[in-house]
Amino acid sequence: MSVAEDRFHEHFRRDQQVPRHGAAEPDHEILIIGAGIAGMGAAIELLSRGITSFSIIERADDVGGTWRDNRYPGVAVDITSFVYSFSFEQDPNWSRVFAPGDELQNYARRVASKYGLYPYMRFGVSVERAEFDEGNHLWRVTTDKGLVTARHLVSATGGLISPKLPDITGVEDFQGERMHTARWDHNVDLTGKRVAVIGTGATAVQLIPEIAPQVAHLDVYQRTPIWVLKKPDARLPGWLRTIFRWSGLAQRGVRATTDALTEALMIISAVYYNRMPWLVRWAERAGVNNMREQLPDNPELWEKLTPRYGFGCKRPTFSNEYFATFGQDHVDLVTTPIQRITPKGIETTDGTEREIDVLILATGYKVFEKGNLPSYDVVGRNGIDLGEFWEESRYQAYEGMTVPGYPNFYIMLGPYALIGSSYFKMVEGNAIHLARCIEAARARDATSVEIRRDVHDRYFQNIQKRQRGTVFLNHSCGASNSYYFDRHGDAPLLRPSTSFEMLWRAKHLPMKHYRFEHAASATREDGYRAAQP
Repeated sequence: MSVAEDRFHEHFRRDQQVPRHGAAEPDHEILIIGAGIAGMGAAIELLSRGITSFSIIERADDVGGTWRDNRYPGVAVDITSFVYSFSFEQDPNWSRVFAPGDELQNYARRVASKYGLYPYMRFGVSVERAEFDEGNHLWRVTTDKGLVTARHLVSATGGLISPKLPDITGVEDFQGERMHTARWDHNVDLTGKRVAVIGTGATAVQLIPEIAPQVAHLDVYQRTPIWVLKKPDARLPGWLRTIFRWSGLAQRGVRATTDALTEALMIISAVYYNRMPWLVRWAERAGVNNMREQLPDNPELWEKLTPRYGFGCKRPTFSNEYFATFGQDHVDLVTTPIQRITPKGIETTDGTEREIDVLILATGYKVFEKGNLPSYDVVGRNGIDLGEFWEESRYQAYEGMTVPGYPNFYIMLGPYALIGSSYFKMVEGNAIHLARCIEAARARDATSVEIRRDVHDRYFQNIQKRQRGTVFLNHSCGASNSYYFDRHGDAPLLRPSTSFEMLWRAKHLPMKHYRFEHAASATREDGYRAAQP
């Protein structure tokens, strides 16, 4: 064992203060992988129930996840700041209705500090593989610092963590500056440069208006247009922030109102499309009007920028500046398909080559691809790899969190887990769910918690039935090129239900839906309850 590995294990064992009872006693009762919003939410819920025997490992050097990694110009939340926070830790100090990304990162740091999470964290530890030990009912987790074991494993690695490079010939051959928006290089000065952006998703909608004034010329390569609504953004005045600081009731009222509006737009329009198609039509008209107001008297650009798929098939976004950017003389919207990337620029299928100095890839993330959800290999009972199981049998998980054949394993962002309003709501619901499972295992003196296959299968059949009424399987979604869809034609990212139902089920689902067992080789001495950081 190397010095680094020895220190890695020594940190864990000293901090946990868990007695070593032999091979069947794991290093941790609970190991959380990821220190983003999901990992912190799970940890806070455990602490609220008096459960302190956990550790958090994070491959980066800071908390925050997506908000730590995404530092491109213009990065901001795309739903209101009032909703985008933990319900128990609302922030009265947002500077804008749609807060910029650095404020979200600072919020994550404050939450980690306020709730005492840093002593539980180990940074710079990357997980490569997790394998369930059926005899001892524990997970053997291989990291780049060595092997660590845990009774319960919480995967909180998120979905938008692995940047996706475009499948374009020559992308590695470009000789100028090249960067993905998720790995923004602030050392690259765009002033006076010829710049190309590939991609027109939500990230590009934020980025393009920010960099356009700096560059000499900007080419934007669009494969699929995006629905963009007006952004009701404004700077929050000091007097309002003062009211929020003094009156939690006032802030909760604003949160409830904006939450309801967001839920109606992002969930009801997609999940209950067949019941309320008029809402989708209204949103489409609003998107077209937003475009034409920003680009008056420009039918040629209207034609290029109007989506040919229904509102809701891809995650829509908000901007008051995106469309207007294409009215500037030094900005070109290119819709001719890309043939290849050359050492000096980009060549389209019509033979035109546009030379550039900087290539920016706003091409999103790998989501439903093996090795990304989660971002490491997971091997359950009978040596079955979770990624391969999903690839062959469709993405599925009970309540978006647990899968039969993978005991003691909880996925904070699993198939059909995400709700359309606030990511934080999903995190809070799933944190309650997993904490209840762990408490139930403790109460039963069980070393294994596994969702019953019959319960899981009935749940998945219901999800499939519900999805048939959503916008995803209707309304020309096939033309959207959305990351919502996998190779099976399913849309397994978004849960076809309201957030209210999701939270209620997390709090009340019967524990009899799970099977609890005790490993014959596991000690019955409880070495976890008194553990402290």
